[in-house]
Amino acid sequence: MNGYHPILDYRRALSPGGRYVAIGGSMPQILQGFLVGPVLSLVGSKKMGFMGIARTKQKDLIFVRDLVEAGGVAPVIARIYPLREAAAAFRYLAGEHAAGKVVFTVDQEPMADSSHLGRPS
Repeated sequence: MNGYHPILDYRRALSPGGRYVAIGGSMPQILQGFLVGPVLSLVGSKKMGFMGIARTKQKDLIFVRDLVEAGGVAPVIARIYPLREAAAAFRYLAGEHAAGKVVFTVDQEPMADSSHLGRPS
């Protein structure tokens, strides 16, 4: 998993006998999982650790692509917002634990004054 919280937050969320394994993440997360995780694992039944940075193989990516194309993977979408309501979407993400992804829709109609875009001034 990869997250944005300190390792102690994940430890508190674990059930007795639970296991936290970080894969990738920011440098502070990597250091916490690699250095602090084993020390935290010595106390109690919760285990904390770090697996490393995953190396992606082409055959694995092809497998995942085929799985997605066959409908074997479905994203969990918590809410859908029009792009103009981005502030509300970020308030939702900051204020609640989203049970899925937040998706933005983009209006496909061209802007009224977009004729100058892409042209040198």
